[in-house]
Amino acid sequence: MVRHRAQRRHVRQRRRHVRRLDHLPEEEAEAVSTLHPTVEQAQALLELERYDQAGALLGRRLAEDPGDIRAWVSIGYCHLNTERVEQAKEAAAEALKLDPEDYGALRLSAQAMVRDNGWLHVQPVLRELIRVAPQDPFAYAMLADAVWRAALVQYAKESGARQLSTQDVDRLSGEAAELAMEALRLGPENVYVHEIAHRIASMAGNGTVANQLDEAILRIDPTHAEALARQTKRAAEAPGVGAGQAADLYADALAADPGSPVMRQQLDHATYRLLRGTRWLAVICVVAAGAMVNLFPSAEEPAPELPIPVGQRLWVLVVMAAIWAFGAVRRYRRLRAGVQLNARSLIRRGRWARVVVAQAAWAMLCALLIAEIPWTERSVPQLIFWAGLAPTAATIWFDRKKTG
Repeated sequence: MVRHRAQRRHVRQRRRHVRRLDHLPEEEAEAVSTLHPTVEQAQALLELERYDQAGALLGRRLAEDPGDIRAWVSIGYCHLNTERVEQAKEAAAEALKLDPEDYGALRLSAQAMVRDNGWLHVQPVLRELIRVAPQDPFAYAMLADAVWRAALVQYAKESGARQLSTQDVDRLSGEAAELAMEALRLGPENVYVHEIAHRIASMAGNGTVANQLDEAILRIDPTHAEALARQTKRAAEAPGVGAGQAADLYADALAADPGSPVMRQQLDHATYRLLRGTRWLAVICVVAAGAMVNLFPSAEEPAPELPIPVGQRLWVLVVMAAIWAFGAVRRYRRLRAGVQLNARSLIRRGRWARVVVAQAAWAMLCALLIAEIPWTERSVPQLIFWAGLAPTAATIWFDRKKTG
């Protein structure tokens, strides 16, 4: 369900991006300001994502006046937002017949082409868009993306390479990077421009620039899902960051973007690392119990007489309680409430999380049996020692990469 909500949100964001009319050149802004009332009403419906109603209004308007270029562009966005790409391209073509240099028609045509996987053929339209609106950051960013993709495809065809290295991508990204920099200069507050620049920089292996672009994206839009996920993952995987700190970072990111499946998965992974830590505490308790009884005596360390005195057995119990109090309980209480809830949820949802908790409980049971029963011989506690230690040791490395 969370994944479906995230997908729906992504589609809504993409649709809002498709129909945005901000950053228009002056002549286009003037045209929008003189819209026919029917077209103006249809565009209001577009903003509300009521595409069928907007399309019906625009259809009637075009029946009255087939020469209304703004109506053609608007109905084209109705088609584009409802995945009717061919109809969107036809609407753009009709608008361009009326005015080959109309900004809105050119932009609609470019967006419809790339939605139809036409990245390799869209450059002429985008270059015309830049000629018509030389101060438009969107056109530069989209052209940078198109140039970059075309360069990679052409190199792959000519070289026969199935996979390009970061050095190859960096070498092929020269013109695209320059276009992206121009787009950033023209639109320093435009998220789409930063997204394209980030994609080019990250694929070219320029991590420093990509990180700076992520920070800029989050400054403009603190809830940007992809940038938030990348920045949080980078901080959580930094050297010296423990599982508890990582879980807190992912919980903070989820607070900003509750529907992010990536952040949810990473929070589960960090929580699972916390649960795996409890198994080490149980192993330490088993070893401590075995050391008290001295299950494997040697000439240097002779075995104490059995049974072990009550006071010594109780002291080992105090040591075990201290290990859990400082190693798990205190740490758990210092976690955010969201991480605590996720830990309980993960135990219910995750098979490996339940395995880890069960192994820790089993090892602790074996430790208590060894330490608290007044054994008169060592063969049985030796068997319990290996029964508590062996299953945990057998899986403690195997399940390291499991997410819970």
